[in-house]
Amino acid sequence: MVSDWPHLLQGGFFIALLVAAAIWDAKKQIIPDVICLGIALTGLLDFTSEKLFGLLTAAVFLFLALFLGGLFGGDIKFSAAVGLVLGFQKSMTGMILGLILMLAFHMIHTLIWRRHRKDIKKSYPLAPFLSIGCLAAYFLC
Repeated sequence: MVSDWPHLLQGGFFIALLVAAAIWDAKKQIIPDVICLGIALTGLLDFTSEKLFGLLTAAVFLFLALFLGGLFGGDIKFSAAVGLVLGFQKSMTGMILGLILMLAFHMIHTLIWRRHRKDIKKSYPLAPFLSIGCLAAYFLC
């Protein structure tokens, strides 16, 4: 149990920073660099060289931003920072879970708003959904 303290400490900081990113993005639609840096530094608490491949997660989001639009630099930095904590496999799992959650939310939101004949929101802050997906990947995978 004593040798597991870096992982426990990392988990606590990781949760706190993901919640902070989700709240900040939901309120202001921006993910501050200091939160992304904090998440990346959290990766140093239980670092292995394989986790460097987690940076490739950001490449996926960079590609999406360049060719599809709708993503901004904060989302890309966020995914890179999370990749350093989770590694490639877990971070991709977290991102996919988060995107599926966002899609489900959008579908439900669209059905409700169409029923009330109101304009449908076209964009959502991404960090709340990605944070939930990444937390699931951190603890379940």
